[in-house]
This record gives sequence, C-alpha cells and structure tokens, in this order.
Amino acid sequence: MIEIKNLHKSYKMGSNSLHVLKGINFSVEEGELVAIMGSSGSGKSTLLNILGMLDELDEGSYTLDGVPIKNLNETKAAQYRNKFLGFIFQSFNLINYKNAMEKVSRKDRQEKTLKYLEQVGLKEWATHLPSELSGGQKQRVAIARAMAAEPKVLLADEPTGALDSKTSYEVMDLIQKINDAGNTILVVTHEPDIADMCKRIVHLKDGVIVEDKKIEQVRAQQYV
Repeated sequence: MIEIKNLHKSYKMGSNSLHVLKGINFSVEEGELVAIMGSSGSGKSTLLNILGMLDELDEGSYTLDGVPIKNLNETKAAQYRNKFLGFIFQSFNLINYKNAMEKVSRKDRQEKTLKYLEQVGLKEWATHLPSELSGGQKQRVAIARAMAAEPKVLLADEPTGALDSKTSYEVMDLIQKINDAGNTILVVTHEPDIADMCKRIVHLKDGVIVEDKKIEQVRAQQYV
C-alpha cells in the first residue's frame, strides 16, 4: 500500500540546510495499523506530511497503492489526497459554524455522514455545532469526516494529543475498529500506551528509523 525508498528531506534555514529525513526505507501493507513514534525533531511530522502529500521529498521514491507520488502540482496532489487519504489531526480541524453533518461535502452527504456518525456513536449529534461537543466527540466527528471519503489510508497526527486518558482510549477503540474492518491506518504519537494499541511501532530518531517492530496489540476496549 505504501512504499518509501531512500527518502531524504532537507529544509533551508537561512544560509544553512537542515537535513530532517536521512534515507528512510519504509513500507506498509494494506490493513496495517502502524504507530510512528519519535521525540520532537525526530522527523515524524515531516514523514507524515510527505505521506499526506502536504510536502515533497527531495530524494528517493514514494509509491501509494501502486501510484508513484512525484512532481505533483497542487491540483493533482489535491486529487490524489481526496482519492487515497483521510486525515485526523490533534486539533480536530472542525469549522466552528458547521454542524457535524455539514463536515462532509454535499454529495451523498446525508447518507454517508449518518452512516459514519453512527459508526462513531454520534448519529444523534448530527445537527450539533462543534461548540456543543466535547473534545472526544469532536475527534470522533473528525474521524467520521475522514472516513466519509472512504480513503485507502488514514493518517492520524497525534489523534489523542488533546484528550484525557479515558477519551483517548475511546478514540483508539474506534480507530482499532476501523482497522479491524480492513482500513490501513498510520498513527503519529509520542504516547507509548497509544502506540501499544497499534500492531506495529516504527521509531524515528534524528531522521532515521532506529526500530521497526510488530507487537502484540493492546485492545483499547478493556479501558473504555
């Protein structure tokens, strides 16, 4: 599903250059649930931005579902993002004056939105505004919105970072259920207990992968 080979990324910092990713080799099979961990500055957000086509690599290759992701203009990148990817962010990224149902584009809105709001346990909250929702409910709406596009890959950037432990586990329970249904999901997190709820952990340090291991998944359901 995802194939990254010899990925390098640098940023210009005045007259200097900061080499953030230093030859990453990384692949993800369809249906995996992978945690990407690393301290601040390890390169995990840069990697996620490249996977999400929000940034471009300098060197190496990125193939997504058999399609080489290279030299895309913004229109093409947007088309590919819509076709392949769903995003879940720490800050929910919900528009304050739109209710839960209006988070999805008008086409098929009623049917799809209700389907996914029901899946995340918020069908009865469909007409509520973000200001009327708790943090956990907002994150579940964000997940429903990401799922409504029926993406090949779900990219979650610190999806529990703004939530308390109990709510975090509820969100991870939902992410696990979506993965159980066959969806490929990557979760960037700095929290070991959240990473343990994935099936594989990739550790980044100073722009390289220092560990990549499959683990015995902890089910979030037991804490909910």
